[in-house]
Amino acid sequence: MLPAPGELPVATRRLDHSWENTGTFEEHAHDFPGLAYFPTAGGLLRTGRQSWSIEAGDLFVVAPGDVMGHITATDLAQAHGWGVFFTADAFGPDVPGAHLAWRTHPLLFPFVRGGAIGALRLRVPEPEQLDWTARLEALHNELTHRQDGYREAALAHLTLLLVGVSRLAADVVGDLRENREPLLAEVFQVIEERYPQPLSLRDVAAAVNISPGHLTSTVRRRTGRTVQEWITERRMVQARRLLAATDLQIGEIGRRVGFPDAGYFARTFGKVHGMSPARWRRAGADPARGPRP
Repeated sequence: MLPAPGELPVATRRLDHSWENTGTFEEHAHDFPGLAYFPTAGGLLRTGRQSWSIEAGDLFVVAPGDVMGHITATDLAQAHGWGVFFTADAFGPDVPGAHLAWRTHPLLFPFVRGGAIGALRLRVPEPEQLDWTARLEALHNELTHRQDGYREAALAHLTLLLVGVSRLAADVVGDLRENREPLLAEVFQVIEERYPQPLSLRDVAAAVNISPGHLTSTVRRRTGRTVQEWITERRMVQARRLLAATDLQIGEIGRRVGFPDAGYFARTFGKVHGMSPARWRRAGADPARGPRP
């Protein structure tokens, strides 16, 4: 449960035997992002169509729209972990670091819109697990005690957590294969390798050896988005990076991300972001008018 209106829209909760106090949760979909981290093995978590036996270092990333399965107190009786939930407006435009790596990570599955296959399971490497636990405890303490400056401290801890998620999820294709989504893994691999070039639904379908119609229906059912939308998303991710980090001309950026026609690039960018590439770049230089990736 997220905080009441007016409070910082970030919440933490322990995921362990204390769950007994709250009974059970039926299958439901989140309309806000969340993380569930378990530093030790034990318990069961149900996401989408799958049930996971929790292992040490498991990190489940819940995107808006992801379906969480029926959960009982028994499922988490042997579990020891943390849940973190937040909304996008936790990062106001005047907060340093608001435009985080996780917002522009290429094809980062955890926080995309329309996730429909259940939470993504990642694994925190053993040498980093104590740091993750300490970071989550620090975030929880800031939100609990609310000493002076707690908002800034809590957002700093959340920022570090989300950057950590971005780094863990860098291998999107590998993550999808681990989550038993081999077709999606192939699709995203093709997109990642070929997005700077002319690339269509038919091209992707040919590369993965299935019909365009079947590919369209499968990808839409599994992710809530079409293949073409994913191609556009990948191109927009790189476009935002180049706009923010270089002084390249708009037309050159368009060419580098698969849009030989500068006008078509500008129209597509504007449709996705609600502003032109030039305006997005200017807004990024003015924190008070921060762009929305």
